Amino acid sequence: MKARPSLRDAAHALTPRQQARIMAAAEIWLARNPGHGAAGMRFDVLLVAADGTIRRIADAFRGW
Repeated sequence: MKARPSLRDAAHALTPRQQARIMAAAEIWLARNPGHGAAGMRFDVLLVAADGTIRRIADAFRGW
């Protein structure tokens, strides 16, 4: 986890490339753990600002 100066900066820090890497890792994990994704999956993101403010975005990748 890395705090950013603001929540806006934190949101921009998760690039499409990083999102793709997270999704690829999830696919590998699911392949090794069959059945764990049967109920569906989502990715929640926590944005952390340097002042300690935290914002959770539920199902963050669906809208990207």
